[in-house]
Amino acid sequence: MRSSLRALPAWATGLIGAALVIGLWWIGAVTVFAEVGSMPGGAVPTPLDVFVQLISDGPAFYLPHVSVTVLEALIGFAWGTGLALALAALVLLLPRIEKIAMQVAVITYCIPIVAIGPIAYIVIGAPSAGDPAGTAVFLAAMSVFFTTVIGSLVGLKAADAASLDLITVYGGSKFTQLRKVRLIAGLPSVLTALQVAAPAAFIGAILGEYLGGVSRGLGIAMLVAGSTANVDRVWSLALVAGVAAGLGYAIFAVILRLATPWTNGRSSR
Repeated sequence: MRSSLRALPAWATGLIGAALVIGLWWIGAVTVFAEVGSMPGGAVPTPLDVFVQLISDGPAFYLPHVSVTVLEALIGFAWGTGLALALAALVLLLPRIEKIAMQVAVITYCIPIVAIGPIAYIVIGAPSAGDPAGTAVFLAAMSVFFTTVIGSLVGLKAADAASLDLITVYGGSKFTQLRKVRLIAGLPSVLTALQVAAPAAFIGAILGEYLGGVSRGLGIAMLVAGSTANVDRVWSLALVAGVAAGLGYAIFAVILRLATPWTNGRSSR
């Protein structure tokens, strides 16, 4: 049986996994969680209930919320990863600041987002109607900073020592080493870090919207649906958020596969 599963293509194993998750969800919704919570019918709807809610609400309801949250996540992702990559490159050019840089990265990781979020909201303030929330962008950037710094440093430091020495022998600087050797050697680790950071940015943006001050977004839509005891809509919004976050992960998985063919034994031609 193990050999049969290994012989299956990746998409087939993915479908089997998704079917198992849906099956367990359905069984749990009608048995274990049927009487859990104070909501009518329980706090966990069946997949069919969620699907019916998705169809009844339609794209006209979800797209305005998804578009705002995606924009916030993209802006936060750009800021967080940009600063993280710049810090990682600076550490390689100035090794003495590595401890300070790591302390900064660890601090951003250890501070709970739910604790720093209200402070950020007070400082940044509420956005104009329909605009991306500054707090959501900030939390999205914080969510990706640590992962990108660590992944980038690990990858950039993995360069072959002989190649670095060759650059030095020919009079090259540390910046030349970074540009000619380290970036190529570290590309798989950097892209893997970005692959993990993409859904984290989306989750950070949703948490930022939970703090209020926004009129559109998946976070505020889930908050409103929960306050009106619309359990099916809460779960449908959560499902949409999960699909969007997973799509970000999948996009970087494709980029990783195409940009670094040597990591999976394929030719670049």
